[in-house]
Amino acid sequence: MTAGADPNGTLAGRRVGFVGLGLMGVPMVRRLAAAGAELALWTRSIEKAEELAAELPGAEAMPSPRHVAEAADTVIVMVTDADAVEAVAFDPYEDEWGIAHGLSEDGLVIDMGTTAVDRTRDFAGRIRMIGGSWVDAPVSGGTTAAEAGTLTIMAGGSDPDFARAEPLFRAMGQRITHVGPVGAGQIAKTANQMIVGLTIGAVAEALALSKRAGADPARVREAIFGGFAHSRILELHGERMVTGDFQPRARVTIQRKDMRAARDLAEQVGLALPGLAANLPLWEALVEAGRGDLDHSALVLAIDPEEWDDA
Repeated sequence: MTAGADPNGTLAGRRVGFVGLGLMGVPMVRRLAAAGAELALWTRSIEKAEELAAELPGAEAMPSPRHVAEAADTVIVMVTDADAVEAVAFDPYEDEWGIAHGLSEDGLVIDMGTTAVDRTRDFAGRIRMIGGSWVDAPVSGGTTAAEAGTLTIMAGGSDPDFARAEPLFRAMGQRITHVGPVGAGQIAKTANQMIVGLTIGAVAEALALSKRAGADPARVREAIFGGFAHSRILELHGERMVTGDFQPRARVTIQRKDMRAARDLAEQVGLALPGLAANLPLWEALVEAGRGDLDHSALVLAIDPEEWDDA
């Protein structure tokens, strides 16, 4: 299903909680506010939530994820990984401040981050035991698409739960697909991230080879535009490589996490993926070299550091 961004007040009266105000979370919240949602916000830095709430009509900062759930009928989670999802959803430390502790019996939790498939299904089952529902709806498109309301959203959950979530997705996304039951959205995102990681690797290797062989990688990139090798990653990440612009839009650490998740899922289903097996060590090497906070286009530094460190 495809839907356009909808900033025209169609979420008026909808009480939406949002947990996690990072690079992606903030622009997503702004899109929901533009669509008229009443927002309850929480992030680890309460000051950040308070500052954002002060900017947006109908928004309020909350002291914990539990308070967010108490104030909303739907809670969106946008945090870094499965451990962070478990922490905000269930508070395994004090067993008191998680979303589950404040969720109404018919409340809906939507995880829009990238979370391991097996743990997603576990989290969904735990929420069902208290009468709530879970939709996994990871996104693709990065901060640029989040700001424009043109995210690609791949959702897993029951038909009724997807229908409840869809108006929110319309405010944030352009291409929205209900992939299947709980976990299916994360499977799609794992496939997406695998393609991204492997393609960044292919572009980085091609440009590194071009430079080492004596050609200007910027001109090589320009020369292959429009052919079968043309891709969005060649456009965006290739440009970052040749200009040395590694300011983070999506961090190396996050890409490594996603490639590890793909490896783990492949192991769970008994499938050998040789390309992934060759690519993942490059991400590991970048993190070990202290470059985990760079943009994931910095993978080229792991392929030929002698040539590219001074690029």
